[in-house]
Amino acid sequence: MDDDIKLALRAIKIAKEKIGHGCGPFGAVITKNGTIIAEAVNRVTLNHDPTAHAEILAIRKAAKVIKSHNLHGCTLYCSCEPCPMCLGAIYWAGISRVIYTCDRHNAAQAGFSDKNIYDEIILDAKSRKIVFKQIANLNGEEVFRVWEKNESKIPY
Repeated sequence: MDDDIKLALRAIKIAKEKIGHGCGPFGAVITKNGTIIAEAVNRVTLNHDPTAHAEILAIRKAAKVIKSHNLHGCTLYCSCEPCPMCLGAIYWAGISRVIYTCDRHNAAQAGFSDKNIYDEIILDAKSRKIVFKQIANLNGEEVFRVWEKNESKIPY
């Protein structure tokens, strides 16, 4: 069996196994050089953490395993297309490939619609449903100037 198929099926399997234990119906597996380095399932309600998506938890585990914030060269296998939050984390982590089975439309049919987020993310901050207020002129830029001058910084 093709490795991508085998690992995508693994993501589905771990998601399905944990549904009866209070987990959401999402699973994620991360590999590096063909070896599984992290697996996770959705634990939003168990952890009382809206960010505890399978992909996010798998990224956190993988980063600890390889002792780096940079997961370049890794492949993420998901039981479903990653949501906008997870998509952002995937890009920040530098993951090289994402293989998923179901898509956002399948998730929406099961009650997990991200359409409102996709619709909102393209809007100017002033046009969003949640109030976004920028308070300028508080010298917040100073933090970036200090960062730029920090010789011991680790860029990411």
